[in-house]
Amino acid sequence: MKHLILAALIAIPVPSLAQDEGEIEEGFSLMEEGAKLLFRGIMSEMEPAIDDFTGLAGELEPALELLATEMGPALMELIQTLDSVRYYERPEILPNGDIIIRRSPDAPEFEPHDEEDIVDL
Repeated sequence: MKHLILAALIAIPVPSLAQDEGEIEEGFSLMEEGAKLLFRGIMSEMEPAIDDFTGLAGELEPALELLATEMGPALMELIQTLDSVRYYERPEILPNGDIIIRRSPDAPEFEPHDEEDIVDL
């Protein structure tokens, strides 16, 4: 008789535990479905912008390749000449197209790496 009562006590909580696990799994399933719907909505909203960006990138690609091949070496030389970009003011474009990059007044004294870095004005 004791064995029968013990078996009944052990068996009673199991169905309620299984029911709780089922509810938890159902809750996670609903959350997962909600997240999927949210991401589908975001993607449908973003799709036109992504398409526009893809088209713009296709249009700019030839110009960027030209910039890299023709201006790349000159930009690398300029970067190697400057000691630190933070010591310079924003570039100024003159009416004739010249670009002037002035050193900030509060920057430390410029120390060129080589003699060829010195430009006579």
